[in-house]
Parts: sequence; C-alpha cells; structure tokens
Amino acid sequence: AEPLFFLDYIGIGKLVPEKVGAIAKGLAQACREVGCALIGGETAETPDIYAGKDYDLVGFIIGVVEKEKIIMGKAIAVGDTIIGLPSSGLHTNGYSLVRKLFGESPSVLNTHYPELGRTLGEELLEPHRCYYHQLKPLLPIIKGMAHITGGGLMGNVPRILPQGVAAQVRSQAWTIPPIFQLIQQRGNVDQNEMYRVFNMGIGMAIICSPGNVDQLIKALPEAKIVGEVVKQEGKVRVVTE
Repeated sequence: AEPLFFLDYIGIGKLVPEKVGAIAKGLAQACREVGCALIGGETAETPDIYAGKDYDLVGFIIGVVEKEKIIMGKAIAVGDTIIGLPSSGLHTNGYSLVRKLFGESPSVLNTHYPELGRTLGEELLEPHRCYYHQLKPLLPIIKGMAHITGGGLMGNVPRILPQGVAAQVRSQAWTIPPIFQLIQQRGNVDQNEMYRVFNMGIGMAIICSPGNVDQLIKALPEAKIVGEVVKQEGKVRVVTE
C-alpha cells in the first residue's frame, strides 16, 4: 500500500515541551521520507502511569492500494525463490529476552563489545530499516513478502504461503549479525528458538519466480538468495549445513 497519512499518540508522565517537540520532529522526518503526512495525534500527560522520564510512543498509518494489486501470496509455487533483505539489528522484536539476559543497568548498556564495534546500548538503539522505497518499483514481480517481526522467520514466512508448500531457508546464505551471536552465547539459547524470536539478520523476505531473481538482485544489491519454496505444508525449515 502507498502510505497516505500518519497519526501519533504520546503518553508521558510530565509534559516537557522540548522532549515532545523533539519526538514530533523525528516523526515528521520519518513521514517525509516515505511521502506521507503527519496530520495529528494525541498527547496524554499521565504521571500515575509513567514514572520519571518514561514515555510511550504509538503510531498509526493509513495507506491505499488497488484491490487487484494486493500481494496475498496466492501465486507462490514450488520452485519459487526466497530472497532476504538485511535487517539493521533487532528491529523491534526480541527486547524482552535481551533484557532478561543482559539486564537494564546503565553499566550493561554502556559496555563496549568488540564484536559489535560499539556499546550494547548503541546496538540496541539502531533504527528499524524501512524497505518501502526499495520495494515499491518491484512490486509487480513480487509474489509474496513477509516482514520478519515477532516470531522471526519461523512465524512470519508461513503467513504468506498457500497450502501445500513450505519455505526451505539456508542459514549459511547470509551473514548473521554479531548481535544475534552474542545473544545466543550469553543465554545459551537454542538455535531454533533464535529463529523463532529474532529476525537473525533478515528484515524482509521476498518470494518471486526464478525468472525474476536477477532483476530483483540487481535492484537490491544487499539482498541475498536465502532459500526456495518446496512441496510441504506451510512451515519454514531452516537448513544449517
């Protein structure tokens, strides 16, 4: 869908104009980047809910698409190719497990990890990537798209698969970012659990016909061929060899 307009909600314990202004400035910039309008919202000052500097930020976006152009995944077939677009990190999922494993104290967040090249806090604050501009001109040749959010590859890819097929994903097809390796080592987390909770470095999965792979890869230089659609019932099988 093409984004049209955006509304926001800010819940905060104490209304500080400078803080709210900075948040609104960031929202406006994000809207400009995708060509939609920030048309309003609500700010609620509720000190009995939010303590100290805590605040909530919620957004709601409206978009439009012609009915016949909605990508539902119905045309996905055995032999189709799965292409992965890289994430910038955790994106917006998996933070509960990270807090459980690392804690939330400033000393932990300010710890520099050589494998990350920065502090843990800086890594966790890496913004979620937006794929809109990359994918918009390619939509006519895309059969299905899965945004890899909560549930990871295991939970999101099956949502776009028709009956009778499954996704076979090769974990060696892309480089898993160091943050996920650090999390797995820190908590001794099972490999399957990692793929059920985190995006593991793939923020968006795209499915297309083999004949359109070259065009997609040329247009998306960071993309990797990560698997294929196989005959089976709609699940994801991660092959680690």
